[in-house]
Amino acid sequence: MRKAATASVVGTAIEWYDFFLYGTAAATVFADVFFPKSSPYAGTLSAFATYAVGFAARPVGAAIFGHWGDRIGRKATLIITLVMMGVSSALIGVLPSTESIGVAAPVLLVILRILQGIAVGGEWSGSVLLSMEWGNQRRRGLMASWPQVGVPIGLILGTGAMSLVALAAGDAFKDWGWRIPFLASLVLVGVGLWVRLRVLETPLFARLLETRQVAKLPVVEVLKKHPKEVLLSALLRVSEQMPFYLYTTFVITYITAPHIGMSRTFAFAAVSAAAAVELFAIPYFGHLSDRIGRRRIYLIGAALLAVIAFPYYALLNTGIAVVILLTMMITQLQHSMEYGPQAALIAESFPTGLRYGGAGLGYQLASVIAGGPAPLIATWLLHDYGWQAISVFMIIGAVIGFCATLALPDRSRIDISDPAAYGTSRA
Repeated sequence: MRKAATASVVGTAIEWYDFFLYGTAAATVFADVFFPKSSPYAGTLSAFATYAVGFAARPVGAAIFGHWGDRIGRKATLIITLVMMGVSSALIGVLPSTESIGVAAPVLLVILRILQGIAVGGEWSGSVLLSMEWGNQRRRGLMASWPQVGVPIGLILGTGAMSLVALAAGDAFKDWGWRIPFLASLVLVGVGLWVRLRVLETPLFARLLETRQVAKLPVVEVLKKHPKEVLLSALLRVSEQMPFYLYTTFVITYITAPHIGMSRTFAFAAVSAAAAVELFAIPYFGHLSDRIGRRRIYLIGAALLAVIAFPYYALLNTGIAVVILLTMMITQLQHSMEYGPQAALIAESFPTGLRYGGAGLGYQLASVIAGGPAPLIATWLLHDYGWQAISVFMIIGAVIGFCATLALPDRSRIDISDPAAYGTSRA
């Protein structure tokens, strides 16, 4: 059980390190490196557009690896996604600028970002199931939350690496310094592979293999039998994923020049410090969901998003470093209330034989409608309507997530190995 949880956390942290590196670079240097002839506003929009492409690719990854994850097992697919992410990130680190090779540079950047999206799209459900299906079934909320902790770890590693390189490289950061953290991902992938190769297949899925109850086309089957669960899983994430990328990616653009005027180094450090809060908050709320129910915790988190939407930007606008830092840390607590129980809430909605594909599709479809477009939409809203429009955008997301969560049954107490609990004969 400990090996499975460790493998889930370590592997997920490495994958998200790579994914968040891109977001940090998009907010700081990609406009200059890959869109040098654009105005600052157009360059930022272009950089965030390539950022959003990765999110659009995530459902594709969920479908591809969901099929094989429910056919051959969780472990094998997780090894493939880890290698794919590491290689894609390293190639971004050696990608020439637009000034060197012309339009081919942003085109190749988009292709590599798509590969990143496919990899992370197949990663999430596999890492969650590796931990949840190995763990104590009475503590599924806690066990499934451990891979979620890999997200703030990856964020801390990614922004921390960028911050250190920015300090060390100085003016050379935009020339070549930003490439170093991308190249370092190859080392981290080696560590992740060593950990994951030592873990056995989960007992629940191994039982399906033994009894030959594996679906031939699991993704097609889950869409036929559980379309409501897939759709609601995507919609409930709107209140979690959309604000998260405003808290961690768009905020870097917002609090630095020309808006608030804080330094880039401070922005990196503040995001890392805020992410550190989630290292403890995510497993706590996952544990709490085992005691009082996933849906109850999630609904409170979605409601809090609507409450803090306007105060969040009002406090950032003070320009006071301590106030900005505390504000960013508090908002991550709100995010953790949803992200902690979310993995189990979604994964429990599908039977074992369709769980990798069903949970992955529901989770990653939100990337297209919520996470990916969020920084892009926020940049446009800020430019044309002001920060108040972004707060309204957040409240709309809170309402969507709250309503979808109400409509999804809470299966915190069911036996997820029993196919009868899902109205089907196939586990």
